[in-house]
Amino acid sequence: MADVISFLETYDGADQTRSTAQPPKPQHPSLSSLLDTIQRQHATYFWDGADTTTGLPYDRRGTKGQIISDLVSLGGVGFGLMSIIVLADRGWVAREHVVARVSAILDALDQIPRHRGAFPHFVTASDLKTVPLVPMDDGADLIETSLLVQGLLCAREYFDGEAQAEASIRQRIHQIVTAIQWSGFVRPGARPSLFWHWSPQYEWSLNVPITGWNEGLVAYVLAAGSQFHCIDPQVFHLGWKNAGAYRNGGSYYGYTLPAGSPYGGPLFLSQYSFCGLDPRGLFDEHIDYWEQAVAHSRINYEHCRRNPKGHIGYGVYGWGLTASDGPRGYLVSCPMNDVGVLAPTAALSSFPFLPAQAEAAARAFLSYGNGRLWGTFGFADAFAPAENWVSGCHLAINQGPIVAMIENYRTGLLWRLFMKAPEVRVGLARLRIAKRQRSPAPQSVGGRRS
Repeated sequence: MADVISFLETYDGADQTRSTAQPPKPQHPSLSSLLDTIQRQHATYFWDGADTTTGLPYDRRGTKGQIISDLVSLGGVGFGLMSIIVLADRGWVAREHVVARVSAILDALDQIPRHRGAFPHFVTASDLKTVPLVPMDDGADLIETSLLVQGLLCAREYFDGEAQAEASIRQRIHQIVTAIQWSGFVRPGARPSLFWHWSPQYEWSLNVPITGWNEGLVAYVLAAGSQFHCIDPQVFHLGWKNAGAYRNGGSYYGYTLPAGSPYGGPLFLSQYSFCGLDPRGLFDEHIDYWEQAVAHSRINYEHCRRNPKGHIGYGVYGWGLTASDGPRGYLVSCPMNDVGVLAPTAALSSFPFLPAQAEAAARAFLSYGNGRLWGTFGFADAFAPAENWVSGCHLAINQGPIVAMIENYRTGLLWRLFMKAPEVRVGLARLRIAKRQRSPAPQSVGGRRS
């Protein structure tokens, strides 16, 4: 491992000629063992690290396990549900214990204030009251709600047993999902689009339409597939796709990006929705979604490999730009806003799209600084090698995609669960998002029974 440690800690971007094919990788431990370790450790954030009363995961916890604040993000709850499904499916926690935990989470969700059926961005674990993310954000957040529902639908499909406890989970999740008034987030008089926020006090004051390409794709699929409150497909075609203007088609570092902003933006934009949505072979009349996710990942990787800003620590072993903790607070990193901060979740959640490059990064992150990145619940949220800085916290919304996307790479479990939900099938059909027969198969690296 010495070559990995040396390269990651000293690489200054001078080597611009290394192959973009599969980077060399150390051989120990096996990939299956490595992925077991990473998934299990990050999933414990949502099991051992959750609030003991409600079962809800905290938005942040320290790398030594300490509780940083009482905040809970509802999107983090969705990722948490997906992570504990993995714990159950791999036999790391008994299924009956996971059933009890999901039931406790549903008890807590029933107490959280909702507006038009949708949940807020933040609540406090202690009293489940809304905490605004920004001024006038005292109501519903449709993106957080969508990420929560992504996890809820996976749980509903997974717990398919005849026992009363599992039947109750299915019924309660169905009630939560069908109560969301998706069509109530289309602002009257505005260009057709889903809007991010609605408040009973401030109504549409935040005025943020959900326009692609970003993490909002899953919101449109769920809104189109709603049983009682579905949107007109034109809201998707004019709002999200902006009548086709969401396309890009430019070439960045030699890779064509089908949609989105130049260089693709932070990687979470192509990861959050695809924790549940299976992009393999998924396409609309403009783009192939698998090609979009792979191109976005490759451009992000290639930017770090070529390292045009000369950041220490970048290269084939040090890559991954997304939203994360930073030396001076939360930040959104991407090739167009690259300040030298790497986030392990960006590379590790790319396993389905760039497996060799993700594996090389995983092994290097474990070795970095003699294990300095590894904490109570897995990798620290981010690090800046040039500043000798390592984050002192884990973030729920970055922990969960690591577990989910590695599992999708290994077995496709969460993709199968989400894609078989009736709401998802109906939503995709109504939006004319189709599935081709040809698609790359899951890798089944250390797969389980599902």
